[in-house]
Amino acid sequence: MSIVTWSFPTTVVFGNGSIHTLAAHVQRIGARRALVVCDPGVVKAGIAEKVRKVLEEAGVPAAIFDRVDPNPVLKNVVEGVAAFRSHGADVIVSVGGGSPLDAGKLIALKVTHERPLEEYDDAIGGDAHITSNVPPIINVPTTAGTGSEVGRSGVITLEATGRKTVIFSPFLMAKAAILDPELTVSMPPRITAATGFDALTHCIEAYLSNGDHPMADGIALAGIELSAKHLPRAVEAGADLVARGAMMKAAMMGAVAFQKGLGVCHSLAHPLSSEKNLHHGLANALCLPAVCDFNNAAVPDRIERVRRTVDLTATSLSNALRALREKIGLPSGLAAEGITKADIPKLADKAMEDACHRSNPRACTRADMVKLYELSL
Repeated sequence: MSIVTWSFPTTVVFGNGSIHTLAAHVQRIGARRALVVCDPGVVKAGIAEKVRKVLEEAGVPAAIFDRVDPNPVLKNVVEGVAAFRSHGADVIVSVGGGSPLDAGKLIALKVTHERPLEEYDDAIGGDAHITSNVPPIINVPTTAGTGSEVGRSGVITLEATGRKTVIFSPFLMAKAAILDPELTVSMPPRITAATGFDALTHCIEAYLSNGDHPMADGIALAGIELSAKHLPRAVEAGADLVARGAMMKAAMMGAVAFQKGLGVCHSLAHPLSSEKNLHHGLANALCLPAVCDFNNAAVPDRIERVRRTVDLTATSLSNALRALREKIGLPSGLAAEGITKADIPKLADKAMEDACHRSNPRACTRADMVKLYELSL
């Protein structure tokens, strides 16, 4: 597999062994000392040390900060800022799945921005307070799901808002994203399945969302095709670098596409993570079929096009998604993950507060949220 470079608009370097180009990109932006932001799993897998070694051998002193929770919280950002300053860093290299990549963006933000994080909440127009003086960021994904490596937002659970809070700004975009399929082979099958379904959900929701963005639509459709074709293989044969690479592409494409918007599936999924600690990709996987049935009344032609892309033989898109979910070993509903009817009222309240449903093709009421959760049990 050859190494190629794309710009859209972040410089994206893709290919087996592309991690070895990291130091060159650090030096290209004039940085001299790096803070590597990751989580304990990235350290345990030996990837954090590999990244540190690549930087150190090129003369870039690197410190590792690994105190990032699976659903990032304020403490992770505060401690990350302290680590950045202690090391005298001038660039953040975020390594891992969506959580370290999101945390890295918010650590960079707080290095130079003094307001409480809740004041930067995208739902209240907080992006107006974010200025360009954010330290540069380079992202190195080790999963294939969120696409956060090319995204312009960080997601964090804040006590001040009581929910997953999206902080969004073009100034949080990475200067480069290094997509090396070799870094994803250590992902176990269930994580591969959940993160891969997250990538698929991003592409589907972006394609179905309100707005006119033909470039995002085209990228979303291509990402759906890649996910449907390669996700089962990536789960079944984790060492298959073609499948791993295809899913990295799909994840990156989903995040590029959802600049157009997401939808109600994400509004349902976010409280499941913040309130019930459910993996974000799994939460999306369990809610997406019911959401697609709900949206069919608003965008039937688009739903049908996605069905044809995912599975020509399925009678509906929701059935195609359920079949794919079963094939890759994910559960059939929220009840299997301990969610009950008693949880739904609070989850529905939180889902209504989440901004993602605003770009859903069909308007959502609280009663709709309750029904969608019930259908997803």
